[in-house]
Amino acid sequence: MQNKKSINAWCMYDWANSVYSLVIKSSIFPVFYNTATLKAFDGEIVNFFGFEFINTALYSFAIAFSFLVIAILSPFLSGIADYTDSKKSFMKFFTYMGALSCMGLFFFTGKNIEWAIICSIFASIGYTGSLVFYNSFLPVITTPDQFDRVSAKGFSLGYVGSLILLIINLVCISNPSWFGLEQTGIIARISFLTVGLWWLGFAQITFRGLKAEKGHPLQNEHWLLKGYKELLNVVNLVRQMPILKTYLVSFFFYSMGVQTVMYMAASFGSKELNLPGPKLIMTVLIINAVAIAGAYFFAWYSKKYSNKASLLFMLIIWVGICIYAYFVYTDYQFYILAFVVGLVMGGIQSLSRSTYSKLIPRETHDHASFFSFYDVTEKIAVVIGTLSYGLIEELTGSMRNSTIALGFFFLIGIIILSFAKLNEKTNKKVLAG
Repeated sequence: MQNKKSINAWCMYDWANSVYSLVIKSSIFPVFYNTATLKAFDGEIVNFFGFEFINTALYSFAIAFSFLVIAILSPFLSGIADYTDSKKSFMKFFTYMGALSCMGLFFFTGKNIEWAIICSIFASIGYTGSLVFYNSFLPVITTPDQFDRVSAKGFSLGYVGSLILLIINLVCISNPSWFGLEQTGIIARISFLTVGLWWLGFAQITFRGLKAEKGHPLQNEHWLLKGYKELLNVVNLVRQMPILKTYLVSFFFYSMGVQTVMYMAASFGSKELNLPGPKLIMTVLIINAVAIAGAYFFAWYSKKYSNKASLLFMLIIWVGICIYAYFVYTDYQFYILAFVVGLVMGGIQSLSRSTYSKLIPRETHDHASFFSFYDVTEKIAVVIGTLSYGLIEELTGSMRNSTIALGFFFLIGIIILSFAKLNEKTNKKVLAG
């Protein structure tokens, strides 16, 4: 069970795929996309297959659509993966889809916005889809007493790897003269190529290190039925696990807050504080650098006390973050906010994954199906959280009011989690208190 080679290989996938999250989702691509479409269409209104949209709204719709696709597909695909023990094959499929789609963004110049949106959708589906099967390996490669440490190691490697590539790309973009160029557009597009190559290249370490297990043969005419039956088995198991259900409900509410903060932090700085692009990217760097320490600190804290105590501690800090954000007016205050966000972001992501792994029955082979519940919960939380954030801003005219609303999501998560009698030492079939 405990295999150092497999653990290191598994952790390297965070190193491989996190560059998508940082470079494509959070920093360089959104800036390039906004600049390129403004220039190509002489304003914010773009033409997409004959329909007109605001450029940023269109991109938001594309990402939301990708989440919806994965939320629908992953439960059935994970059921098939569990029945056939083909988690690694599905993980490979989504990895190649995501990495090649990132590389496809190199060909986006502004006018061909349809190409950019299609590539963005497939890149997001590839990234999100691969994580379902990647996360499901955690209970396979190590023992429950090591879940927190191994999960933290994975996230930390992801933060380090993505920071390295982002810094390399930013240095190149800031110095176009090194390449005999006057403009940075082509260098930004090359950065999308580097993301795909990095993701694809380092993922090979993971694929070589993780063992493919032999499962049941699957006849083509029964693939959907087998996937559905496997999913139904897991649904019935979850119904018998009140602690797991309580944890998932709490995770759902606080994920609305966590994921929305991650997606909207840059927009908040740009709109409420009028921070320029370089300062916003500096904020992203701060968050990801501090998240490394946060992942390890809260893994240590959970070992010393408990997962529940560590999660509750972080959620209380998140409530404070939401309140503090309402009163942030300067760039230095925003940097302080980013520092604290990074500290708890690394911890909450890592510990949420490892805590869920501890609540899965030890004797089950349906790891992918269990983690599809986890993934779908998170994706639906993203959709509801970001929609709530935008709706409150639309009604009140201020993102500051939206941050206060996020605080209530965290508060609900705290209340629900406080009732969960997390059993972290054993993983019985039915985890009742």
